[in-house]
Amino acid sequence: MAEQRTRVYPLAIEAEVIEMLRTIYDPEIPVNIYEMGLIYEIDVDEYGVVDIKMTLTSPACPVAGSLPGDVEQKVRQVEGVTDVQVKLVWEPSWSMDLMSEDAKLELGFF
Repeated sequence: MAEQRTRVYPLAIEAEVIEMLRTIYDPEIPVNIYEMGLIYEIDVDEYGVVDIKMTLTSPACPVAGSLPGDVEQKVRQVEGVTDVQVKLVWEPSWSMDLMSEDAKLELGFF
């Protein structure tokens, strides 16, 4: 017997995922990972499966081993999410240009 899968509204879930990502901080920087520009891509399919491509400020970042798992754990808490895959990528390299205007203001870059 085939498993019955419930369809979801991907754009609504994506918005909730972004809000959840805004609650996650790199412990060394007082700005959330979304505003820092560390999230490169969020893809939500019609069944609530979320694929995230993210990076870190540097491959030597002290949270490289734990932050992707923290992201996965938090995103799984979003209602409607059925599965999460977080892929850590290094291309393109992160730069301060990827930061939001709010993040730059918070860190005093203006």
